[in-house]
Amino acid sequence: MKSPRPLFSLLVTILVLPVTFSLAQEGRGRGGRGNTAAPEASAAAAAADAKKDAPAKEEKEPVLSVTFHEITLGGQVIKYKATAGYMAMKDAKTEKTKANLFFIGYTKIGTDDDKLDLTKRPVTYSFNGGPGSASIWLHMGALGPKRIAMTEKGESLPPPYKMIDNDLCWLDQTDLVFVDPVSTGYSRAATGEDPHQFHGFNEDVASVGDFIRLYTTRNSRWPSPKFLIGESYGTTRASALSDYLQDRYGLYLNGVTLLSSIMNFETARFTPGNDLPYTLFLPTYAAGAWYHKRLGAAYAGADLPTVLKAAEKFVQEKYAPALMRGDALGAAEKAALAKEEAALIGLPEAFVLQRNLRIDIFTYTTKLLEDQDRSVGRYDNRLTGIRYAPGSAGRQEFDPSYEAVYGAYTACFNDYVRRELKYESDLPYNALTGEVQPWSYNNVQNQYLNTAEMLHQAMSRNTSLKVWIANGHFDLATPYFATDYTVRQMGLDPAVRGNISLTFYEGGHMMYMVPSELAKLKADAVKFYDATLKAAGVR
Repeated sequence: MKSPRPLFSLLVTILVLPVTFSLAQEGRGRGGRGNTAAPEASAAAAAADAKKDAPAKEEKEPVLSVTFHEITLGGQVIKYKATAGYMAMKDAKTEKTKANLFFIGYTKIGTDDDKLDLTKRPVTYSFNGGPGSASIWLHMGALGPKRIAMTEKGESLPPPYKMIDNDLCWLDQTDLVFVDPVSTGYSRAATGEDPHQFHGFNEDVASVGDFIRLYTTRNSRWPSPKFLIGESYGTTRASALSDYLQDRYGLYLNGVTLLSSIMNFETARFTPGNDLPYTLFLPTYAAGAWYHKRLGAAYAGADLPTVLKAAEKFVQEKYAPALMRGDALGAAEKAALAKEEAALIGLPEAFVLQRNLRIDIFTYTTKLLEDQDRSVGRYDNRLTGIRYAPGSAGRQEFDPSYEAVYGAYTACFNDYVRRELKYESDLPYNALTGEVQPWSYNNVQNQYLNTAEMLHQAMSRNTSLKVWIANGHFDLATPYFATDYTVRQMGLDPAVRGNISLTFYEGGHMMYMVPSELAKLKADAVKFYDATLKAAGVR
């Protein structure tokens, strides 16, 4: 979500050499510093030598908070254990704690009549994006046993906010582990460690991947079916992890869910010379124009599927070829294109022509409802906000679709983790933080990050890997047509091409904010887990 601190920023910058860590569970490890002052007497020197030669004190394991609960899902009562606390990232050579990763895990409890077989019970590792976002959004919005009460439109109720049992929780399908990357949530670099050593593409994949490896080991989940789900930049992370985990640890996944997917950053960077985003964002512009009743007369009365189909056809048959011609495009043809484009995206024809047919995201969000002194959301362009400075097109002061959820999620989570999960910390829970910036992309210096190739490699080597991608039609952070384009460009072998499925929703980046779309998402999740586990011979 893009506001002063974007929840899912789509940055593309520079390369960091991967740093490999192993993980061990811990509390807030504090490494002691030796006495560096020179002794003034032989007795003091002897004492110092003795202290230096003494074995180092073993770091204490944390006392994790473990609580027991139950929830009714589809008429079935599910008893489960919730575990909240830290694991420590340790340097593989020195065993020195580098950072403390906070996680919350939910595991189903078997009964005398229904004993759990871990070879058949899946475990799903979940995280959000940013970079700089904690796992709170998927946790409290869609997957976990509690969720935030929302309006039918997908906006939070007035404060103080309301949390309810999530009757669409995924615990009937899988155990769930929510992990917060370093500097997000309660996760922090260890005392004396520079947190920026974790703030990069390679380092993030290594630290989250190593957490998954250790959690899998400590909780005897190697025999279990294993899944990942990431949202936004979390899909960037998840697609990369699909290759990292099997290459680094031989940990092969059964399934990966990419929710509001962004793998190829070229599709979302409005930079000179890169016309791809203009073409791939246009259908989502059309979705917003449809919702706000700004379409041209040619589309009056059309439903959303009809408008989206017309926009996609315009992009592929006329718009993209025209942009490729650049200044060679004739004036008459250009004017005709501007007229058709304006009718689809709801902006004035003269303005579209003035902008050389190219409308970037923030021009669109501030211009669409300019006459009402409103901007539309980046995460969900159905939602609107008051303009601070009306008339300043191209500069969005805040994202109304972010404000629609931020306060509710943070308030309810801070209450829930302490009151129901019995985990106490005086640290601020960083639901979304700018402390991870600048995020390093040194692995793709002078090029766009594209983790679709990593997923391509993982699927080619692990031909059983299934991938489900879910996108919202009103999402301008990770537009659905950009995801569709990315998948079509992966170059998958026909033998595994059918392992990817895509579903679309009438919501935004967090389509699950809309109750009707949350129900559809859960139904699609049931189908995905069922089909994947049947293919694996587990169900």
